[in-house]
Order: sequence, then C-alpha cells, then structure tokens
Amino acid sequence: MIALLQRVTRADVAVGGATIGAIGPGLMVLVCAERGDTEREAGLLLNKLLGYRVFTDDAGKMNRSVTDVAGGLLLVPQFTLAADTNSGTRPSFSPAASPADGERLFSHFVRQARAKHGIVETGQFGADMQVTLTNDGPVTFWLQVPPAAVAVAS
Repeated sequence: MIALLQRVTRADVAVGGATIGAIGPGLMVLVCAERGDTEREAGLLLNKLLGYRVFTDDAGKMNRSVTDVAGGLLLVPQFTLAADTNSGTRPSFSPAASPADGERLFSHFVRQARAKHGIVETGQFGADMQVTLTNDGPVTFWLQVPPAAVAVAS
C-alpha cells in the first residue's frame, strides 16, 4: 500500500460541490492499494503513518507524529499513486488493486484509523473529488508497504 502524506494547516475534500471531509492542522493522506495488498499491508502502513515524525518539536526538529500533536487525518483514496510511468506517455494502472479490493482495503484502513486516532475525515472511494489543502512547510512524504508477495521476491 502507498500513502502520500502532506503536513497541512488545513485540508478539505469535496464531491459535487459539497464538502465531505475537512481538517485543520494535521495530515492529508492520499491512500492507494496495490495488487496483492491485504489487510496486513494496510495495518502496517497505518501504524507507520500514525507514528511518522513530521511535526516539529520545541527545538524545531521533526520529532512529533500526528498522534503526538493530536492532528487531523484526511484520508483520500487515490489509485493513480500506483501508476506505472516507466514507458510511453500514458500511465498504466495495472499495479493498482482492482476497484473492489481497493475499496475494501481503503475502508479497512479508515476503520482502523478511526479506532486508533481521534480526528479522521475521508474522501469518497470512486468519486470525482476536489481536494484543497495548504501544505505546511511544504512537507510531503511517500510511504509504501509493498505487498507481501513483492517483499518476499525482492
């Protein structure tokens, strides 16, 4: 699974002109399931995300996690993160999980996030969404937990 996280001062997601999720300071996270991902990878990625130290401490060092600062999480499904861009000028999405698996794993990721973290808002799987954010820093990180089959083969 892949997460592209951005430290934000605020972020929101809208569908059809209506805001369906919004946070203040925290992390806006684009989430993507890859072919072969399971709940295991989703759990590992979520734990890494919740503990990832991207917020500054009193000394100005990135030593605090979203959990430490009680920041918001805006989780937005985005299958295009799995795009294969190695050839040609049109991306291939064959590395992405099927829509059914992607939705199932995103829903699992959200349920687990809500069980472990106080402020969790989401986008809508399969919808045409408009995401607005103010990146704080800017600070952006790519996190990935490869599918077990890929990790074993590496």
